[in-house]
Amino acid sequence: MFQSMKGGHVYIMGSHSHVLYVGVTADLIRRVHRHRTGSAKGFTRRYDVRKLLWCEPHDDILGAIAREKQIKRWRREKKVALIERSNPEFRDLWPTILH
Repeated sequence: MFQSMKGGHVYIMGSHSHVLYVGVTADLIRRVHRHRTGSAKGFTRRYDVRKLLWCEPHDDILGAIAREKQIKRWRREKKVALIERSNPEFRDLWPTILH
């Protein structure tokens, strides 16, 4: 039988040098922690992408994946505008998701 799919989050991480990374996960806390500690190999570790700037919950992971693909196709300016709507100061949202 098919297992029911759980929800997910689309998120945008940033670095001090203004590099942006768009990702999707079923476990936001675990995934962001991996980025922050550098245990997520690849792009985010290479560019020191550690700040959670934006996230969006989804009821199902397939919807989250579709949204991630949509945002990844956007130009940088549109991604920045998305972040600015809910986080104009570009604060690290990590402390807020721990509660």
